[in-house]
Amino acid sequence: MVSNPLPAVARWLAARRWVMRTAPVVLWLERVVRRVSGGKCGILDLAGLPSIEITVMGRKTGLPRTTSLLYVPHEENFLVLGSNWGSAKHPVWSANLRAASTATVRTKSEQLEVTVTEITGADRKRAWDLAVEFWPGYEMECELSGGREFRIFELRRV
Repeated sequence: MVSNPLPAVARWLAARRWVMRTAPVVLWLERVVRRVSGGKCGILDLAGLPSIEITVMGRKTGLPRTTSLLYVPHEENFLVLGSNWGSAKHPVWSANLRAASTATVRTKSEQLEVTVTEITGADRKRAWDLAVEFWPGYEMECELSGGREFRIFELRRV
């Protein structure tokens, strides 16, 4: 069986600073692919990478907010990091997750409820190491952000 070379290519590209400037195009493509596939896959899925669509209530509006994210597999759960493409600011979705105890996750054709836990302290260091091993670009994004400590969340299946 031939393995998919796209994840390795994506990981290599993600460690290149110039790729961060493509964020608007990638985010637009993500929305288009999600719309065309009925939400079943996104641009990361096409690249052979694990992605989820997460829906969480807005902390100010109380309205459901959905965003697509790369995730780091962690046992049967999901780790998500608020890298925000190396921006100095935390992504809005991470503030919403921080204020929530539950969310809804969609992976390809599965939709499930998850509990939300922000990982801090000694557990955060272990989660960061796991995330960087999986997606080396996080280190470069952290540097680009000015050293901002990315919020890390574990989403556990209910």
